[in-house]
Amino acid sequence: MRVPGKITSPANTEDTSTMDPSLLDGRLLFAIPKKGRLHEKCLELLAGADIQFNRPNRLDVCLVQNHPIALVFLPAADIPSFVGKGSVDLGITGHDVILEAGMESLVTETLRLGFGKCALQVQVPEAGPLQSVEALAGKRIVTSFEYVGGSVEAACALGLADAIKSGETMRAAGLRPIATLLAHAHLGPLIEKITARIAGVIAARKYIVCQYNVRRAQLSAATAITPGRRAPTISPLEDSEWVAVSAMVERFKTADVMDQLVTVGAEDILVFNLDNSRV
Repeated sequence: MRVPGKITSPANTEDTSTMDPSLLDGRLLFAIPKKGRLHEKCLELLAGADIQFNRPNRLDVCLVQNHPIALVFLPAADIPSFVGKGSVDLGITGHDVILEAGMESLVTETLRLGFGKCALQVQVPEAGPLQSVEALAGKRIVTSFEYVGGSVEAACALGLADAIKSGETMRAAGLRPIATLLAHAHLGPLIEKITARIAGVIAARKYIVCQYNVRRAQLSAATAITPGRRAPTISPLEDSEWVAVSAMVERFKTADVMDQLVTVGAEDILVFNLDNSRV
């Protein structure tokens, strides 16, 4: 058993009080944030990747039903250490958390998920004389990631520090940012499969499929608007002067693309959401 601590999950099903550690043998241990803003996003990714599981009573370990995987629910801050030390095989957590844990040399980041972004900033009093990071040389800096807990923004006002390192700008505390420090073996084939599935879910959220009909004479102008990821799909219609075009379009460009297609003579313009993809 590679995960330390007590495991409360079933011996033969996931509804009893204890789990037989042998049930984890041969399974990929996949660490997921157990709460916070990353948790719900991760559950959506797992569902989109067809990773099926039941987690009764919010237990911290559960077995995936359709893959040799066990999900291990951990605090996001602990996941880099669990992966880096080999206690689990795969995990989802923040890039900033990996750096804070000093695990960047022990873990391999296989996929950026594109959510949970943050900025790590140096902040100083709004009315103070400090204007640059260089001006902080020799000064006292307080960080919420080290020895001062609670409201580190109060440290400047109390005279405990000349600047702070914090994840959020606190205008109400009279602070302003002057610099951003950080913006946000046998199981190998299974890790690659799960990574590809999650990448497909992310791509499906990024793109829509746009279909329309256009005269052959305007085809070049239309496909310049919808080039697709590699190339658009073009199919002949019964009317030899017209063709049907299908192409992937970035979701945030949908309205503009449809407007532009109308201007070049495209008709019957339709867009479709993607549930999943492999791109």
